[in-house]
Amino acid sequence: MNLLTKSIMEKALAAPGNLMKLMDHSPDNDPPFYNETYFRHMLRVERMRTERSKKHFLLLLVDISEVMVKNHQEETLANIKAALLPSLREVDVRGWYHNDHTIGIIFTEIQEGPDNFTDIIIRKIYDRLSQQLDPDIIKRISISFHLFPESHGNMALDEPFNIFLYPDLTRKSIGRNIPFGVKKVIDLVGSATALLLFAPLFIAIALAVKLTSPGPVFFKQERVGLNGKIFPMLKFRSMETNCDSKKHQDYVKKFINDQKNCATEPGVFKLTNDSRITKVGSFIRKTSLDELPQFINVLKGDMSLVGPRPPIPYECALYDIWHRRRLLSCKPGITGLWQVLGRSRTTFDEMVRLDLKYIREWCLWLDIKILLMTPKAVIDGTGAL
Repeated sequence: MNLLTKSIMEKALAAPGNLMKLMDHSPDNDPPFYNETYFRHMLRVERMRTERSKKHFLLLLVDISEVMVKNHQEETLANIKAALLPSLREVDVRGWYHNDHTIGIIFTEIQEGPDNFTDIIIRKIYDRLSQQLDPDIIKRISISFHLFPESHGNMALDEPFNIFLYPDLTRKSIGRNIPFGVKKVIDLVGSATALLLFAPLFIAIALAVKLTSPGPVFFKQERVGLNGKIFPMLKFRSMETNCDSKKHQDYVKKFINDQKNCATEPGVFKLTNDSRITKVGSFIRKTSLDELPQFINVLKGDMSLVGPRPPIPYECALYDIWHRRRLLSCKPGITGLWQVLGRSRTTFDEMVRLDLKYIREWCLWLDIKILLMTPKAVIDGTGAL
C-alpha cells in the first residue's frame, strides 16, 4: 500500500461510517461509485499499473453539468448511472471525475486491440443511454473517451499529452500555489539578473562564435517542455552550420537502449571528438558557456532555472511510458538534480529517476540547494548551467 492510499484509508477509518465518504451510495450488488478525490487517485494507480503491464486502459468521461442544473437531479443521475452500469465489468472503476459535474469510468487492462475495444464501448454506451434516457437529456450530455497511453505515441506532436488523463498532475493544490509563485519570481529575477551580469561575457562569446566560423551566433533547437509543449531552446552555436542530426540521434538511441555500456562513456547527449564542433564550440561546451542563452528561455517562461533538462523530440520518441512523467507538471530547467549528481556517470533510467525524484520531492529549498551546487558541478565538468 503506497503512502497516498494509506493516508486516504486512515482518514476513512478514523471515525465510524467515514469509509462511505470515499464513495457515493450504491446498492450492495453495484460496484462502488467513488468521490472525486479517490477516483483521481485510482486514475493515478491505473497509469502506474499500465506503465508496468503495458496494457491500455480507457477513461470515459460523461459531462452532465447541463443536466444537473435542471430539476429532478437525483432521479436523472440515478438513470444515467443505471444506463452505464450494464456496460461495466467488475474490475472497471467508476466515480466523479469532477464532483456533480463529470462522471468518470476507467475501463482497465484492455486485452484486445485498444481501437476495437474503444469502438465497442462507444457503441454500447450510446445504445444504453439512448434506450434509457429522454432524448432531451441525451442532447445535454457530453461524452469523451481518452486512451492511455496516448495512441499516437509520437512525442514530436504539439500536444503529446492528453491532460484529461493527468488531473492529479496538472491541477496544482492550493497549498503549493504560493511556493510555485515564489519559484516563478525567482526564475524571472534570477534570469534577468544573470543576463545583466553576464552581458560582457555574452558579447565576447558572440564575437568569438561569429569571427571563427560562418553562420548565426545562436543555435535554436526544438525541445519538449512542460506537458509536452514544443519550444525553441537557445544555445550559443558550437558546431558548423547545417549539420545533420543523424549522428546525435544514433548516439541518443544507443544511450537509451544500451544504457549499461553508455553509462561508462563520457558525456550524456553531447558527442565527444566530433569533427563538426568548432574550436570555440569545444571550449564553450566543455565549460557549459554555450548554455547561457537559456536564461532568455527562462525569462520568456519556457524554462525554469531548476528542473529536468528539456529533451529533443526524437529522444522522446524512444521513451518508455514511465519516462514521459519527467515532462509532466514541471518546467524544464537549465540545471537540475541530475546535473549536480554525476551527470555523465548515470544511465538514462537513473537520470529519469532523479528527475522524477525532483518532481516528487520539490520544494523551494531543494531548488536553492541545486543552484548552490551547480557552480561546482560546472567547474568540475560534470554538470551544466
